[in-house]
Amino acid sequence: MSAALELTARPGAAESGAAEARAAIRSGKVTGTTAGMAPGYVQGNVVILPKSYADEFAEFCRLNPKPCPVLGISKPGDPMMPDLGRGFDIRSEAPRYRVWRDGVVVDEPTDVSDLWREDLVSFVLGCSYSFEEALIEDGLKIKHIEQNLRVPMYRTNIDTAPAGRFSGKLVVSMRPFRPADAIRATLITARYPTVHGAPVHLGLPEQIGIKDLARPDFGDPVPVGADELPVFWACGVTPQAAIENARPPLCITHAPGCMVITDLLNSDLAAS
Repeated sequence: MSAALELTARPGAAESGAAEARAAIRSGKVTGTTAGMAPGYVQGNVVILPKSYADEFAEFCRLNPKPCPVLGISKPGDPMMPDLGRGFDIRSEAPRYRVWRDGVVVDEPTDVSDLWREDLVSFVLGCSYSFEEALIEDGLKIKHIEQNLRVPMYRTNIDTAPAGRFSGKLVVSMRPFRPADAIRATLITARYPTVHGAPVHLGLPEQIGIKDLARPDFGDPVPVGADELPVFWACGVTPQAAIENARPPLCITHAPGCMVITDLLNSDLAAS
């Protein structure tokens, strides 16, 4: 399988806001969006697959690095991912999961320990929540965070590069900005290639197959003002579209907007 990004959790992070956020998630106090939680720390998307599908999925990630930047891959059968955080147990770190059977979502539990098997391999992929922190630090306003909503996500007409049984359309997340701020956002996020990087499209959503911004495929609708452009980034929900096509007998992902929180630092992700 392809190698994950070489990052290491910092000493002392277990006493940080990241550890506190994970504790709140494991206790059931948080069951929804993690946007804005644990500032400074990297959040991630989750894909858990049987080993017989894992190599193909790793190749899918290698071929599609913008929507699928790999932060960590577990050993088969091991739910612990210590490189991502002290005590990091993939079975209970997301506020809400999705359980897939043959490409169909059948449940959305808050813990998947009872589903664990010795052949499962876990992937944690980079998330746009990391670059959102950089946007906020530069003075840009993120509407869905201000309104306590999940970022809106849309299926597009853009094909991903197929790998074995995995293929499908690119999913994008959208954030509205005034034109000058959209340029600033593009320049800032380009410095974060390991968490989706620069936008893939600005304005004119119909050109990428989005018919109605008020009806996202995932997440919550966020209004776009008359003086704003919709700005679209490659999204870590893209693998879920590929899972529908691959139809593995079992797959576990995060529910859209409900990420895992690591001890990695967002500041370490910025390209020099």
